[in-house]
Amino acid sequence: MFTVTPIYALAVAVITLALWFRVTSYRGNNGISIGDNGISIGDNGDVNLLQRVRQHGNCVEWSSFILIMMILAEGMGAPGLYIHISGALLLIGRIAHPFGLKIDNAGHPMRYVGNGTNILAALNIMVCLGVNILGL
Repeated sequence: MFTVTPIYALAVAVITLALWFRVTSYRGNNGISIGDNGISIGDNGDVNLLQRVRQHGNCVEWSSFILIMMILAEGMGAPGLYIHISGALLLIGRIAHPFGLKIDNAGHPMRYVGNGTNILAALNIMVCLGVNILGL
């Protein structure tokens, strides 16, 4: 039975839906579909929409990657502490990153927090998986 990963999956799902809503409401309020205006496809060259799309996309990309590894590790019987560590780091990263992912500031501190915690979450759970695979 999975008891740890679902906690983080639910929390990250809430964040993902909030970011999705920001994209959808911005599209609706500004009349932007996914058509091509000759500049770009998907955001019609609107940098505010592009920022929102990437905030949402980055969340989906990282969350899926780490949550899959977490559920695998938990299913293999990895200690709950290690699953919680990756889950907490993932959650911190998913909360911080959208605030730091800015069009005009690639070095925003919250972007570093978001990326850094997600890299640590991935490395932690990768080691956890490796240890379990090797039976160590």
